[in-house]
Amino acid sequence: MQTEINNNSWKTLVADCARYNRFTALLMLVSVIGVGWLLLQSLYLIVTKQVSPAFLVGMTGGLIGFLSTGLGALPALFIKSIPKKMEDIFLGFAAGMMLAASVFSLILPGLEASATITQTPALASLIVVGGMGLGVILMLGLDTFMPHHHEFSGPCGPGHQNLNPMWLFVLAIALHNLPEGMAIGVSLSQEDFTVGIPLTVAIAIQNMPEGLTVALTLRAIGVSSKYAVLVAMLTGAMEPIGALVGVSLGSGLAIAYPIGLGLAAGAMIFVVSHEVIPETHRNGHQTPATIGLMLGFALMMILDTVLG
Repeated sequence: MQTEINNNSWKTLVADCARYNRFTALLMLVSVIGVGWLLLQSLYLIVTKQVSPAFLVGMTGGLIGFLSTGLGALPALFIKSIPKKMEDIFLGFAAGMMLAASVFSLILPGLEASATITQTPALASLIVVGGMGLGVILMLGLDTFMPHHHEFSGPCGPGHQNLNPMWLFVLAIALHNLPEGMAIGVSLSQEDFTVGIPLTVAIAIQNMPEGLTVALTLRAIGVSSKYAVLVAMLTGAMEPIGALVGVSLGSGLAIAYPIGLGLAAGAMIFVVSHEVIPETHRNGHQTPATIGLMLGFALMMILDTVLG
């Protein structure tokens, strides 16, 4: 009887997961179609006008994000580890900067741009919220269908059993960097440096402790120092790719700009809540990590005020 109950429970769990994956796949399909339509429209406008200066500026911002990740990883050539509490403080600091950047450099400019287009505050809010929803759906779909590794729940995603655990970890970090690159690209797509420069600087700063954390984690599982730094740099390659998507999305149709800002904000907030904060709290360092988060939030607010 107990075996039958366990089997039924297992079958129910599998059925629930299947329904969840189908629902997530449907949401992701809708998100991809919506983003893809906006992206194609924007790319068409960019091509017909030839390459705009904003495109080059956005890609430069993505490269800065990539280089800062590599720069942060370099100390791993000389040190093998840092106290776990310090690592959680660093990650909390990065989370705080991402949250503040989402608010001050993405959502608020998105609301302003959307209000200028629609002349209706309520509709302007709905446009940005719709963009945030697309970002959440996109990241939820990638989290569900892309093989990667969560520190607190282990490997997940289809085909994860066929990949080396190290590469699952690398893919998880790459998921973090994609929305950051998108945020840089879309924030610079209109050549509004009061929005783009504070955000790019903030992401570059928070990429440094993130790059170091990745490299040291790889060293802790036996990867050589040079290879660990190289792989940590590789995770930053998603930043220029994301910047390419972001600048293409925001450079074309006027309405695509506030939607793109909302999309990047939604994706970044999802990553912070779903990945970064749980990771900083799982080792019993909630208070130091939260202080780090507040410091990161405050620094980003200052940067946005001074540079914006």
